[in-house]
Amino acid sequence: MIITFCGHAQYTESETDRQKLLSLFAQLIGDRPALLYLGGYGGFDAFARKCGKLYQKTHPNTRLVFVTPYITESYQKNHLGEKKDLYDEILYPGLEDKPLKFAISYRNKWMVEQADCVIAYITHDWGGAYQAYKHAKRKKKKLFNIASKGI
Repeated sequence: MIITFCGHAQYTESETDRQKLLSLFAQLIGDRPALLYLGGYGGFDAFARKCGKLYQKTHPNTRLVFVTPYITESYQKNHLGEKKDLYDEILYPGLEDKPLKFAISYRNKWMVEQADCVIAYITHDWGGAYQAYKHAKRKKKKLFNIASKGI
């Protein structure tokens, strides 16, 4: 099973959201092998990674995967080193033919397309997280918005 995430960069974590996310993991994953595809940018991404690490402590078949939007030499040198310590693996979806300016958007679409389900924290209808959320809806993915005042 592959689960990916989309949520706003300006996100403040809460105990309620942590419980919701861990409960969803238990419901969707259980003890089966799972890959959590994470974007690694912004507040919700950090929160999803933390919850994934917590779940992984009792469910070692769960792996945290950072899906990088860039593979340039400078990005590898300046950013991927820190990511290696936070994730079990790093994956690059092959976006060389896409403009660097749009790499994150294309990476987000790719993650949604690979996923069996998408867990979101969406409270408003603009921005990159919302675009990924809309893409998940168009692709008819299992979609869970944990925002208490979601759209």
